[in-house]
Amino acid sequence: MASENASSVKSKIDRFFEVTKRGSSFGAEIRGGLVTFVTMAYIVVLNPIILSGHPDIAGKALDFAQVSAVTALTAGVMTILFGVVARLPFGFAAGLGINSFLAVSVVGQVTWSEAMGLVVINGVIIVLLAVTGLRRMIFDAVPVQLKVAISVGIGLFIAFIGFVNAGFVTSTGLGSPPVGLGKDGSITTVPTIMFVIALLLTGILVARKVRGALLIGLVVSTVLAIIAEAIFKLGPAFVDGKPNPGGWGLTVPEFTGSLVSLPDFSLIGAFSFGGFERLGILAGIMVVFTLVFSNFFDAMGTMTGLSKEAGLADEKGNFPRLKSALVVEGVGAIAGGVTSGSSNTVFVESGAGIGEGARTGLANVVTGLLFLLAVFFTPLTQLVPSEVASAMLVIVGAMMISQIKEIDWTEYTVALPVFLTITVMPMTYSIANGIGVGFVSWVVLHALAGKIRTISPLLWIVAAGFVVFFARGPIEALIG
Repeated sequence: MASENASSVKSKIDRFFEVTKRGSSFGAEIRGGLVTFVTMAYIVVLNPIILSGHPDIAGKALDFAQVSAVTALTAGVMTILFGVVARLPFGFAAGLGINSFLAVSVVGQVTWSEAMGLVVINGVIIVLLAVTGLRRMIFDAVPVQLKVAISVGIGLFIAFIGFVNAGFVTSTGLGSPPVGLGKDGSITTVPTIMFVIALLLTGILVARKVRGALLIGLVVSTVLAIIAEAIFKLGPAFVDGKPNPGGWGLTVPEFTGSLVSLPDFSLIGAFSFGGFERLGILAGIMVVFTLVFSNFFDAMGTMTGLSKEAGLADEKGNFPRLKSALVVEGVGAIAGGVTSGSSNTVFVESGAGIGEGARTGLANVVTGLLFLLAVFFTPLTQLVPSEVASAMLVIVGAMMISQIKEIDWTEYTVALPVFLTITVMPMTYSIANGIGVGFVSWVVLHALAGKIRTISPLLWIVAAGFVVFFARGPIEALIG
């Protein structure tokens, strides 16, 4: 009887998430959800580093442990919500573009609570755009070739993130070349060597079509990293604020003290709408405009790329339950503002879980539950070094770039915008920038090449919005 009930529950879950229908399995969804979590877990450490390191206009800084707790909590709740509502394997967490914008550009003018109030307003606008169908209309107005370019660009972008985070590609500090290989053209540190080992090991497993390749690569490489740290005692990349050459990036792969800690959720609800009063209406609108554009198009580009990678997008780039996905993504922005963890959005690292076989929202439930557990096990989430997780991003980037074969390079009005979209993303470290340059160049080239009638009116509006977006610095200076 118990086995029959279990079988019935499993069957209902299968039908709800369409596991079998999408050619997946429960094992693949669990593995995919686990891999997505591991590749995203760094945000529990990186987000508080970014947000707590910048005092606001009142001289108050956010507490690291509190930001870490709400980061994990919000990521867990939003990832599960998205999985259940949109039923897609796209993990959620605090978006790196927006949290950096808040920390560097916004809190010098407002308090942290007021900055998070602006994030909430941004989320409300995005939800309204999604509910009214306008966000879907803009999504549909994007040409298929640009949607493919967005996917390929994201593949290059996440691979570049992986190379940089692993220390495989570093800044030279020179005008030319701006970046180089490792340290003075050589791989000199143990953490970067571990990245290379993880990359090659996982690549071999993927090439041999081993089930669970990414997960196996992560686990084995992490164990090797723990052994390496035990032998060489490398420590973190920074000790007491001073550089430690050869140290690990974000996390050191070692057990230190207790693996369990009680969370502090004091930041939940610590937001206010006093930002407009402090900034002024025009300057406040400009900040919200920047937040909306970054949120809107980063998410659209990421979801397009991930859905194509998962084989869930049709020939026009649309994917199942699109409207629900867009609405929940907006809710993520609101949730991030309410909890003071910054706007939550779809994470491109979800591609690692998709590469592992995730195809449904069931993988999201797994990822979300692990994030909720991470609220109590923050020390454990720091066990996987960023160098090992970075190798998974490069592997997934290589998978995503294969879609470039779908682009028609013989038509230059298509080729140039597509090329710009693909290259600007990694070069400017921004998905939104790549999309914006692609949109603007597409409209200009088609209009002046005698193809003005092929341009959707909405594409004109969006391109004009991006022109304002790119010129926001001078505009902000003009309005004080």
